[in-house]
Amino acid sequence: MLRKITVVFCFFFITLTYAQVGGESTFQFLNLVSSPRQAALGGRVYTNVDYDVTQPLYNPATINDEMDNQLALNYTSYLGGIGYGTAAYAYTVDRRTKTFHAGVTYINYGSFDGFDESGNSTGTFNGSETALSLGYALQIGYSNFYFGTNIKFITSKLEQYTSLGAAADLALLYNDKDIDFQATIVIRNLGAQLTTFAGTNEPLPFEVGFGMSQTLEHVPLRWHFTLENLQEWPIGRPNPARTSSDLEGNETAEDIGFFGQVIRHTILGLELFPEKGFNLRLGYNFRRSDELRVLEQRNFSGISAGFALKLNKLRFSYTHAKYASAANSNFFGVQIDLQ
Repeated sequence: MLRKITVVFCFFFITLTYAQVGGESTFQFLNLVSSPRQAALGGRVYTNVDYDVTQPLYNPATINDEMDNQLALNYTSYLGGIGYGTAAYAYTVDRRTKTFHAGVTYINYGSFDGFDESGNSTGTFNGSETALSLGYALQIGYSNFYFGTNIKFITSKLEQYTSLGAAADLALLYNDKDIDFQATIVIRNLGAQLTTFAGTNEPLPFEVGFGMSQTLEHVPLRWHFTLENLQEWPIGRPNPARTSSDLEGNETAEDIGFFGQVIRHTILGLELFPEKGFNLRLGYNFRRSDELRVLEQRNFSGISAGFALKLNKLRFSYTHAKYASAANSNFFGVQIDLQ
């Protein structure tokens, strides 16, 4: 049965994906990591169907009544002095209406010195972006399948330029509670700009993802397998710094084969004691590891690790993620049970 379900999911997401090679998109902050737990498991996790009220920011089909009256606040000291955070809250109306979810993602790019075309100072300016979301999930009949959606309103201000946008996330989740196995397909950021920065309409950071996870029966361990950015193939680009040359001076660009392209979509994560008051988390992001590693130097890019500690109605989370030799990020979060 498990094999059949996996095949159905794989066929479904293949029919939805399309190439999106090159190009640029606006509102890129929508795809930033939403919580310390997600960061610790490699930066992309779609299949946590439990108390984690920040999970629906990435997969609305995971909304469930365990999130009732849970409030989460997360903050990240990101690269280059950028700070961003998320907040999420869920409320269960009743057994029939089920649970509604609300979330906020905010990023502050800091302060910049401005200059005109002649090099004269124009003072300082700031940049920030915010997304507000409302989500809901429903069970499809009496099956193990769930469908969820987020509706998002986006605002961005960069110096004197502003832009507004609207987007939706769609997700289909298979949740077998008997064997504690989940599989899902997520389509994120379907939408468009409502107003542009300077008259040029830009696409949103559309993304398709697939994920599976399961808690082992006799071992307190939960594994996560994620395929990200399935809408883009190939996703790997040859690195000019890895161009080789022979004795005659002929240069050969880096060759990224089929397996290399597949592995760049892959993220692995592990949680030890996932249902206890204290748990450990470890993740590995293959794409980050390959693209940010320094040649002939071991810098552990792509590795992330964290932990969570539950004290009464508070759950604290921390993660350290390795991006490059000079670029690491720390993620902090607290979830409060308001019941």
